[in-house]
Amino acid sequence: MAYVTANRRGGFEVRESVATSNGPRSRTLATFRQLDDEVIARVLERARKPPSAAELRAAALRAGAPVAAPPVDRAAAETLRRMAAGERVDPMLRRLLLDALRRQERGERFEVPDAGSAPAPEVSDAAREASEWIGVEPERRGEALRELLDLTDALPLRPREPASDFPRLRSA
Repeated sequence: MAYVTANRRGGFEVRESVATSNGPRSRTLATFRQLDDEVIARVLERARKPPSAAELRAAALRAGAPVAAPPVDRAAAETLRRMAAGERVDPMLRRLLLDALRRQERGERFEVPDAGSAPAPEVSDAAREASEWIGVEPERRGEALRELLDLTDALPLRPREPASDFPRLRSA
């Protein structure tokens, strides 16, 4: 049985429990700072009873270990970040990508799109603004948050007006 645990050096280990004649023992299958496809492959290669990649990811999340996004998600995040910075996608690639995403949502296999594709659903302004931050490292996000908090600290406070001498108006 494989499990993930933190080690003394600030990283994580995937370990496997093994029953021996001297009692249960565990052995390290892989050490890592972030669980990615390479670490998963190493674990699957070394384990006596290999867990699935999904089980490894779930175990890493339970242990508090960072888990790398799949390559397709990293590529999508990079594309969105670059588009938010003003780069443009070739119109044919855009149509192909939109069609593939629509088909994926419907659970269909990826195929060459039809000529008469339906228009893409509308995306909110907030989602467009947030796309610049997709896939950005936690350190950069933390830095931006600190800058925002410093800005709010620098804003002047408006003094409250003194209480009025007139009685409060209440509706019936």
